Amino acid sequence: MTRAEKKIIHVDMDAFYASVEQYDQPELRGKPVCVGGGRYGVVAAASYEARKFGIRSAMPGRLALEKCPHLIVVKPRFQRYKEISNQIRQIFFEYTDLVEPLSLDEAYLDVTENKMGIQSANSIAREIRQKIFERTGLTASAGISVNKFLAKVASDYNKPNGQKTIHPTQVLAFMEKLPIEKFYGIGKVTANRMHSLHIFTGADLKAKSLEQLTELFGKAGKYYYDVVRGIHDHPVRPERIAKSVGVEETFWENLVDEDAVFEQLKDLGKELEARLTKKNLKGKTLTLKIKYSDFSLFTRSRSGEKFFCDYDHIYNMALQMWQLRPFDRPVRLLGLSVSGLDNGNTKQVSVQLKIPFEDYLT
Repeated sequence: MTRAEKKIIHVDMDAFYASVEQYDQPELRGKPVCVGGGRYGVVAAASYEARKFGIRSAMPGRLALEKCPHLIVVKPRFQRYKEISNQIRQIFFEYTDLVEPLSLDEAYLDVTENKMGIQSANSIAREIRQKIFERTGLTASAGISVNKFLAKVASDYNKPNGQKTIHPTQVLAFMEKLPIEKFYGIGKVTANRMHSLHIFTGADLKAKSLEQLTELFGKAGKYYYDVVRGIHDHPVRPERIAKSVGVEETFWENLVDEDAVFEQLKDLGKELEARLTKKNLKGKTLTLKIKYSDFSLFTRSRSGEKFFCDYDHIYNMALQMWQLRPFDRPVRLLGLSVSGLDNGNTKQVSVQLKIPFEDYLT
């Protein structure tokens, strides 16, 4: 099957966390809302009303409040977001089993062959977005094209509550006109470097040879060379190899008491044990992750002969690693993860991830 025969959809929920809060709390609708943040936290998501003030995810809450003093700050409810995400995923599965979640609020779908027998991927994307709205009250945007890269780029074009198709005959012209900072996988630092090299659009990038791009950007050069020509052969993967299993918690208020840290480590240890048990997994290495109020990050890992799978072993080792650093700053995030996985049968563990086309493709 050629690339042009593929029908890939990227579905991306619109301001997902903030939209869930506005749907569940009607009094928040039409108002600038951010999930997470406040004086000492970081914004996890911002409503479109808040984005008009320049508020974005990962922005320090203090800065967000400076930009918008009447910003409404809401505590995250991740269990609720997971619940809605599962409802959305079930809609995807009505059309195809080839669903690759990227996070709670976005996923790739391969609908080249689909359960509904619908020829137009554009129509499928439209139906999916309509069903999401009917069942959850939330809006989604979609991008449709012949590979994952193009679908991802397209989904950002008509946000919110829209969709865009990049026709196979339009791919090369589309990529040549695309600003380099719009390329998926090119961040701000790389975009600035490309600008310094007079690479501002896909056409500028396409003018560079493979040898030039490899010399300038190493292994990434081959990626840039291919995608600007519409080449991206990575399939939609409904299963991935599990490299680790982890849990983490960002706290609404920073932890300033060591006893509070111990209680949180207990909770994380119990949740990690539950996840490992559910997946029938165990691992050789335990990693503790600590993020402080100044956003500095500390991680420490320990391995041993005994596999990590039960709460007591996990918690006791977490305490030992915690005591390797002085408790001299408030803590805003704690995390525990197990890697070097084994399911008792094989060293390579495959686990199921949880978390509109024009008629030319008919």
